[in-house]
Amino acid sequence: MNTTTTMHGAADAAPGETDAAVRQYAPLRPSGSRPPGPRGNWMGLSLLGDMRRDYLGFATARQRQYGDVCAMHMGHELAYDLFSPDLVREALVDNAEHLVRWERGVEVFAQTFGQSVLTTEGPTWQRQRRMLMPAFTPRRVAGYAGLMSEAAVMALERALPPHAAQAEVDMDELFSRVAMDVILRTLFGEQLQGEAEAAIHATRVMSETAMREMFFPATLPDWLPLPGKAAKRRALRTLRGLVQSHIDRRRALPEAQVQAGEDLLARLLALRDEDTGEGLSAREVFDQCIVSFQAGHETTATALLWWSRLLAAHPEAAARAREEVDAVLAGRAPGADAPAALPFLTATLKEAMRLYPPVAALMARRTLREITVGGWTIPPGTLLYVTPWVLHRDRRWWAQPDEFRPERFLPGAPAVPRSAYLPFGLGPRVCIGQHFAMLEMTLVAVLLLQRYELSLPADASPPEPVLNVTLRPKGGVRLRLWRRT
Repeated sequence: MNTTTTMHGAADAAPGETDAAVRQYAPLRPSGSRPPGPRGNWMGLSLLGDMRRDYLGFATARQRQYGDVCAMHMGHELAYDLFSPDLVREALVDNAEHLVRWERGVEVFAQTFGQSVLTTEGPTWQRQRRMLMPAFTPRRVAGYAGLMSEAAVMALERALPPHAAQAEVDMDELFSRVAMDVILRTLFGEQLQGEAEAAIHATRVMSETAMREMFFPATLPDWLPLPGKAAKRRALRTLRGLVQSHIDRRRALPEAQVQAGEDLLARLLALRDEDTGEGLSAREVFDQCIVSFQAGHETTATALLWWSRLLAAHPEAAARAREEVDAVLAGRAPGADAPAALPFLTATLKEAMRLYPPVAALMARRTLREITVGGWTIPPGTLLYVTPWVLHRDRRWWAQPDEFRPERFLPGAPAVPRSAYLPFGLGPRVCIGQHFAMLEMTLVAVLLLQRYELSLPADASPPEPVLNVTLRPKGGVRLRLWRRT
């Protein structure tokens, strides 16, 4: 799938039109009982094949052909695409109480994440979210900065062989290791010898497996001798065993030490429901650790991977970011204030997530009752699709949308509509760990720029995005790192 060369969507300017003219296009208004959309073969089931082969390219094509609201029948399912910021906000925010997550997506993710805040609904989700929020406030997250920096320094120092001035480096491996070291330290305060490599492999297997299984109506038992099942079983055993071993060792400590320390596990064990005074159950602690572990590692590593590739391809932006880091920190280690103190560096990270959002296609929502969005009446039981990839590359909201322009995110830059930028989702289900992720990415980026300069190898080819659960570059990314003196 080469989505870097696909169409921009229905919002693309016609020849001779300016960006300003495009922004004045009126949104699609109802002219019939149902919006237009593709009509596939075999009761629309062929559309599932189109989605599976090239999800982002097919979504982009739908917007270009049918506009900001598109309806599809796929077998017994009716699905609506929402391709404009106002429509997305009207659905995910204004009608949030009338939506639930797509059951099949929840079923697939629950195999890994259990009954965690990522997969639960209704009162259970509300209770978990309410209890977890205090552990992820900006003030609380600032307390993880030291653990994040310590882990990142250790991993980055190993990026080049000792005494080597420069080398070509597998950035996928580097950032996966950095992010894994960070999440192991911030979640558990420690890591066991050799567990990072096994955990990295397991998280990738589960991501690829989840994307594959979502396009089938049910998951066949994992014990069946089918392709991929053995790898999935091993990956699940690895992840569950790793998390449970850390929890068991913590619970084996004297009572006074179980909830001591600054790591996330200690805070999960210390959480109490403000209404009942009860803590999380043993199963809930385990499930929240699993989701923090997988999501906190994979999305961050993916975002940093795209960021490094973009900086290497844009040396002027890289030099400006490096000069900002040097001027502000003068060689000192970054702290929790780094995102605010380094606006251009932060802008490069945000722009990387605009061009290549780690979660490029949000989990679908199902309507519980009839709702109205953009004037269209959407019946109960309808699936709603939101695709950040399309929103992030819409010419109405972003001038030269395929270009890397960090200036878009600097203070004073022209405003874009709310919900045109969704790297962490939107509405009540917005990512609970967004402050954690931004701090981690900024600290890693600073520590990398303090040590190395980046360049593309002479034979580097354009990146080709591949969508699993996260959006990753096909074949990874290799860059040349030069040690700064």
